[in-house]
Amino acid sequence: MINNLLKNFCLITFALIAPITLPAGGIQKSLNQNKCFNNTKEIILSATTSLYCFPEINARELLVLDTGTTLSVLRKWQVSESEIWVRVELASNKLLDHPNKITKGWIKM
Repeated sequence: MINNLLKNFCLITFALIAPITLPAGGIQKSLNQNKCFNNTKEIILSATTSLYCFPEINARELLVLDTGTTLSVLRKWQVSESEIWVRVELASNKLLDHPNKITKGWIKM
């Protein structure tokens, strides 16, 4: 009886504590490990620019962004030395804006 009680106690303790230390668990060892914080940059457009659905000139144009629009840079894609694309996210209020509003896309630099 005591042997079963001890086994159950160890099993429950392991089930409650072990997932915290796993990679998919809740502990984040360091904020520096998350590259999102180090690479986050904002840009302000100096000219009218088109927002595309993927990094290619023949891609569907999602929006035309006005001068002065603030964008957060998510990633960079270099096709060639002269062709660089940037994945961006428009600043938006997720609570007040329409849920189907386009907020992400690609711009050519």
